[in-house]
Amino acid sequence: MTTMTADGLLTREDAAQAAAETPKHEGGAHSLTQDAALLKPVLETTWRFWAMAAVLLMIGAFGVYAYLFQFKYGLGVTGLNRPVYWGVYITNFVFFIGISHAGTLISAILRIAKAEWRRAITRSAEVITVMVIIFGVGSILIDMGRPDRLLNIIPVIKFGRFQSPLLWDVCSVTCYLFGSTTYLFLPLIPDIAILRDRTTGVRHALYRTLALGWKGSPRQHRILEVLISIMAVIVIPIAVSVHTVVSFVFAMTIQPMWHTAIFGPFFVCGAIFSGIAALILAMALIRKVYHLENYLKQIHFSYLGLLLLIMALLWFYFMVCEYLVTFYGGEPAHMAVLWDKIRGPFAPAFWTMVVCCFVIPLTILSNRKWRTVTGTVMASIPVVIGMWLERWTIVVPSLSNPRLAGTHAHYFPTWVEWGIFAGESALFILAYMCFTKLFPIVSIWEIQEGRELAVKEVSERVHSYLPSDEPERQEAAS
Repeated sequence: MTTMTADGLLTREDAAQAAAETPKHEGGAHSLTQDAALLKPVLETTWRFWAMAAVLLMIGAFGVYAYLFQFKYGLGVTGLNRPVYWGVYITNFVFFIGISHAGTLISAILRIAKAEWRRAITRSAEVITVMVIIFGVGSILIDMGRPDRLLNIIPVIKFGRFQSPLLWDVCSVTCYLFGSTTYLFLPLIPDIAILRDRTTGVRHALYRTLALGWKGSPRQHRILEVLISIMAVIVIPIAVSVHTVVSFVFAMTIQPMWHTAIFGPFFVCGAIFSGIAALILAMALIRKVYHLENYLKQIHFSYLGLLLLIMALLWFYFMVCEYLVTFYGGEPAHMAVLWDKIRGPFAPAFWTMVVCCFVIPLTILSNRKWRTVTGTVMASIPVVIGMWLERWTIVVPSLSNPRLAGTHAHYFPTWVEWGIFAGESALFILAYMCFTKLFPIVSIWEIQEGRELAVKEVSERVHSYLPSDEPERQEAAS
């Protein structure tokens, strides 16, 4: 016997199971009473949100004004010059693309590894990814002076050449944005259906469209799980390739201290490092502002703090390798850049970077008792600052010391560049805040699924690791 459902043909048993499971996945009264705190930020908005949004909008408006000023009068209003043709904007590009690894690598790897503690943090990580990619690409457009020149790199339209790492960068970032957006949207569908059933008017129409007819049947859940698993596998190599290709933009040149094979893994390591720190900060703010202490728990920050400590050690290893090889090579052009970083005009930025990215996180996170919410936040703030300085000390010193004698130059950003940087940062935070007002920042259906299935799955997985009490006769017989 079969029963016709909205999705197709199901057995009677499947139909009964679907009927039994629909309330919990579509937000039945019992389940959503338990998780009402996750819907509250979406359905209720206080004056504090609007006040913060107004402040961020004003900073963003100043950034827009600074950009329009630059667009009108040209890049001459910045500190950029010859040979320092890259500065704050390219530093921001590398920095933002690096932070984007918070969502793809962290979320996807934890999902593939079936780490159950991931359920409360994956969405906040995935949102960071999509948002910062957009602002990273925006930094490139700002640096170009004339955005229409972006068309020059597209092969079909004008002068793009596949031999150029710049074109590789365009292709990889485009794939990364598309893949990350898909990877963010798929797990949103069940939660969008919950909001669809609890809103009216314009919001209801928006959620009804985005829910794609989701009803929470077992068949839909199986398809969704398969698609999420496929995307998790796909986005990992894309994420690694993106920052590797970003490093090629530097390493494929013969600029001093850029032309090195270590830049690929060094950039990927730094990207994951800064991404974890950004995720910790975002989680701490979400936890505090929306009172989600019951979901974003101490254990989440402890685990992420441990990951941050591991990445700090790995980052320090790559940095020592890079500078040690340069020092022993002793090539004059490279040594000029090295000494400028260590004891020259860039020494304050360099040593601040070392303290922020290694000394402070190592001191705090190596002590297990300090891997608390406060401790991990105190370690993450300097890491974010230090990783921006690391990108700065990669970009500017090498360009300030070119191989051609007599062409050395000094670069320092003007108010235009700092204003645009402040505006970008403010608009990113505002966009993240707006997302939390449109969609649950913690995945409701994954939390519910974890309560119902995770304990049993983890128990079975642990038992499968352990040796059996009885001889495995079936294998012997075969």
